[in-house]
Amino acid sequence: MPRRTEDLGTLEARLGYRFADRALLKEALTHASAGSSRDNQRLEFLGDALLNFTVALLLHQERPDWQEGSMSKLRGMLVRTESLHDWAQDLGLAMALQAVHPRKAPPMGAKPLADALEAVLAAIFLDARATGADGATAVLALVEARFLDPIRQASSEGWTRLDPKTHLQETAARLGLPAPVYAQTDLAGPGHAPRFTMRVSVGTLSTEAEGSTRKRAEGDAARRLLDLLAGSTQA
Repeated sequence: MPRRTEDLGTLEARLGYRFADRALLKEALTHASAGSSRDNQRLEFLGDALLNFTVALLLHQERPDWQEGSMSKLRGMLVRTESLHDWAQDLGLAMALQAVHPRKAPPMGAKPLADALEAVLAAIFLDARATGADGATAVLALVEARFLDPIRQASSEGWTRLDPKTHLQETAARLGLPAPVYAQTDLAGPGHAPRFTMRVSVGTLSTEAEGSTRKRAEGDAARRLLDLLAGSTQA
């Protein structure tokens, strides 16, 4: 029990927020696989909406020169599973999840940790509101601390490096080529740490890449194919 309390206290310190009702935090860290009557799926639903709203607000405030398309694309990159997984890792959410349900810890892949992060944001919102504080402001402070600098430093087309799949689709259309087609060619590794190999094809060109998720492998394959397309158009 002291170990569990210590892990939750460490998480609160990293968040910069101390819960008045720690039961909300524990609910946010309860994956559906734990078999609890209250898992974090409802909080995740709310947290997803809060995250998208606060990132959109920051983009609207900080990039008055951008059009809707560029803002939407960068927001999509900032709130994608891989980005949230990195944030969750920095917060030590894996340890916190194990602390709440040590015997039924969920698989620590990208999706469970990203979902838990969204649930934690919702828990902060509700906890702050229950104490009479502004829950939206509490969540905005966390999102701002994470994403304000990347938003200020981004160029309106900087999303292309982060969203190679969309960039590949738009490049293919511009060149009059067929739309990209993705296919899984291999799956290796244990269930808790799979390795996906994905192929992407555009016309007669194709390439493969491996990653810990289908999305990551598809993105890396798309980047490689973009390089091939660049080389073929310059030749």
